[in-house]
Amino acid sequence: MKLLIDECLSEELAKLARDRGHPESSHVRWIGKAGAKDWELLPVILDGDWTFVTKNSIDFRGPADAPGSKGEYQKTTLHAGLICLNGPVGMDLDMQLELFEAVLDGLDKDGDLVNRVIEVTMSDSNATEIIIVRYALPPE
Repeated sequence: MKLLIDECLSEELAKLARDRGHPESSHVRWIGKAGAKDWELLPVILDGDWTFVTKNSIDFRGPADAPGSKGEYQKTTLHAGLICLNGPVGMDLDMQLELFEAVLDGLDKDGDLVNRVIEVTMSDSNATEIIIVRYALPPE
């Protein structure tokens, strides 16, 4: 699996992905797309067969209660997967790594993300509880 980390997240996530067995993983900055708009990144993601990792969930999957109704992935019928890291505004590196580690652990068990989304969220009520949800996008 080739994971492409959005520039709103640390480059350390791409390094972690490589260390965890995803050697083709990269970061938006590393492929020369720093500053690209979301709509400019989508063709790069799709053409490169990337599984995209972002914290800008709404921009890519649309609203949480209606994924695929808006957002960049609304325009796709086939993609290699979307991973949304949902944390508080100003999510620090430690939290990014913790959420991403949980995703990587799940991918070790089930790495099929074709037309799927993984949402990993730090619980508002319990800052140590991580909630992981998988679903189809576009909806089946």
